[in-house]
Amino acid sequence: MKRNIVIASVAAAALIGGGAATAVAFGGSGASDTSSAAAASSTPRSSVSVPDDDVNEDAREAKAATVSAPQAAAAALKATPGTVTGIDLDQDRPGLVWEVDVLGKDNKWHEVTLDAGNAKVLNQRVEHEGDDDHGVARARAELKGASVGAVAAAEKAAASYGTVTSVDLDDDHRGSAVWEVETVTKDGKEHKLNVDPRSGKVSVAPRDGDADGDDD
Repeated sequence: MKRNIVIASVAAAALIGGGAATAVAFGGSGASDTSSAAAASSTPRSSVSVPDDDVNEDAREAKAATVSAPQAAAAALKATPGTVTGIDLDQDRPGLVWEVDVLGKDNKWHEVTLDAGNAKVLNQRVEHEGDDDHGVARARAELKGASVGAVAAAEKAAASYGTVTSVDLDDDHRGSAVWEVETVTKDGKEHKLNVDPRSGKVSVAPRDGDADGDDD
């Protein structure tokens, strides 16, 4: 998942010197390789599995999932109260899952893995990297003033562009943050969209080298 925006910014600075659930791409890579491997091996399997094939992978995952991004966010918040800071549909070792990052009320980042077929919580863990006060403060600052959260951004994008597979916050978008939403339509076409966190305006994300995308 794309959860490295804030942590990368904080790390770079050190070297020079995530109502409705809301999603912002904050957090770090978390536990050590050893503990991550142990957690993966003990995680219950999802009820949904998609063949491992890079061809139209996102389209097949979107079609197979019966739990939507907003539903996954709601289930994650029941397990870990706080603010959702990332949502991603992924074919992983447990099968097809939603990985939801939550900035908890304890000011720590939590990753909740949910079955993409029934929203059952398969695993939860605390991501220790990035729990510093600076990182949390940065996350809170990005959330402040955003009237459109991840769920609302997902719903706006889905209205015209199909099934949402990912919602993240890009805090380096020409000086102002935007929600980055990835979707897949029934014909298998993938879309990358930007949703303004204040106005809710949806636009097609510019391709590399383009200055702007097309407005919705």
